[in-house]
Amino acid sequence: MIVALVDTLIPKDEVGPGGVEVGVPIFIDHELAGAYGRGARMFLNGPFGEGTPQQGYQLPLPPADLYRVGIADLNAWCAKTRGGRTFDQLSKDDRTTALKALEAGQAEFAQIPSRIFFSILLQNTMEGYFADPMYGGNRNNAVWTMIGFPGAIGMYADVIEQYRNKQYVVAPQSIQDLS
Repeated sequence: MIVALVDTLIPKDEVGPGGVEVGVPIFIDHELAGAYGRGARMFLNGPFGEGTPQQGYQLPLPPADLYRVGIADLNAWCAKTRGGRTFDQLSKDDRTTALKALEAGQAEFAQIPSRIFFSILLQNTMEGYFADPMYGGNRNNAVWTMIGFPGAIGMYADVIEQYRNKQYVVAPQSIQDLS
């Protein structure tokens, strides 16, 4: 299911690698299995009222549970509105349409707001796409190479003058490359 969601959000195209290709589902899996997934740094005690967009996440579920509930709600909504098919069984175009409905809050989920699930999914997908490869996403620095980001290189002081007003072109290095 996560593979289908990530592939729909960031498909491989002529511009660059897709989210699945660079390991975003692995990144999300690792995140949900750790402290983030348990909500270790989140306030998860009530009361929980509907907040404003500026207030951020306002549910009692840690992220791993939000994914479990969100995926179940998404599949139930898809089955109800898409002829009995779950999200991962939909065509690419139908997946895109379904995610647009989630983003707009038009998909009626039974347990959580669809917009919240979409927001967290998109955030985690982008984090995995642009993350340091040591966290499971951005495999082989592919995304950093695509956007020309040098990575985790800690010191440029010795080349600042040499590259002043010029593009700094180097092979990206991850944290693991520097250790």
